[in-house]
Amino acid sequence: MSEEFICIGCGVTIQTENPNEIGYAPASSLKREDVLCKRCFRLKNYNETQEVSITDDDFFEMVRSIRDTNGIVVYIVDVFDVSGSMIHNLPRIVGNRPIILVGNKIDLLPKSTNHRKVEQWLRKMAKEAGVRVIDTHLVSSKKGTGLKELTHALENHRKGKDVYIVGTTNVGKSTFVNQVIAASTGMNHVVTTSYFPGTTLGFIEIPLDDQTFLIDTPGIVNRHQMIHYLSEEDVKKITPKKEVKARVYQLESEQTLFIGGLVRIDFTHGEKQSFVCYFSNDIPIHRTKLSNADELYQTHIGKMLAPPDAQSLATLPELREQSFKIPEANTDVVLPGLGWITFPKGNCSVHVYSPVTVPASVRKSFL
Repeated sequence: MSEEFICIGCGVTIQTENPNEIGYAPASSLKREDVLCKRCFRLKNYNETQEVSITDDDFFEMVRSIRDTNGIVVYIVDVFDVSGSMIHNLPRIVGNRPIILVGNKIDLLPKSTNHRKVEQWLRKMAKEAGVRVIDTHLVSSKKGTGLKELTHALENHRKGKDVYIVGTTNVGKSTFVNQVIAASTGMNHVVTTSYFPGTTLGFIEIPLDDQTFLIDTPGIVNRHQMIHYLSEEDVKKITPKKEVKARVYQLESEQTLFIGGLVRIDFTHGEKQSFVCYFSNDIPIHRTKLSNADELYQTHIGKMLAPPDAQSLATLPELREQSFKIPEANTDVVLPGLGWITFPKGNCSVHVYSPVTVPASVRKSFL
């Protein structure tokens, strides 16, 4: 095959020799204007995933090549999972390219959310992570919210340069690119999107004009996110699809809250107070006495306490305990890739059990 073809869905180089390797497409498909590899075709039409041989380091090195370009970076984070999607010291990866920070999935936050406050908070979080930005925008790639304003700002900032879309897996980069393509060309769902990490395997270039491109890049993998340890069905359950409704539980000291069977929070000290839970609406939450928690977990994990399902249980790392003192009101305990619990009153102590690779953390609430 003399001419090189690129899969428009994931950016991988097309090959026609081995159906079991990445980038395979039948030779007959090369006659089409837009070529999809077998993996993207199955994912797009049947929601079937295929394991790939590309490693986390391979993805990282691909994105790191941006250092050698003269482009501008659109850095996308998931506002519902800022802890899991914030890339610390991003300039080490992309060099001194100008960075526009985009908070995606704003539609998942409560409608009462103060967007200006969230923008300011995102800038602060980025600065703490070593990332200096020239502009900040909140969008919903799924619904198109904020994209018109962002596109206008991007044209002002890029000054004829290529635009690289960068972020961790599952922040919505490809959905964002599809929205931009649809707005400029009328073509829908060109780039392959899914719930599952690692969908984009190479750079996907979409012309902005005769000389410059919008470039979707592979997601940088953060193994501290819950999504990497769950089955396909469980990934769908923990991934919010619409506005997340705050669920409020009143707990006394010596009570426990289970987030499915993925996380356990023991309320060990403090006056009765609210646990305000922000997780996918599809994840059940159970409250019990601390004295009953061990038996409940052992008896009902994977059943009433689900997710995880049986497939996830086979690979989910063991739970590890962390202790947190929460002295201030309006403090969040955050689980990367899953959600968070807000303590409006504070002045309490909790023990949090989460998979050892998905450590909890504490932050000042931004809602």
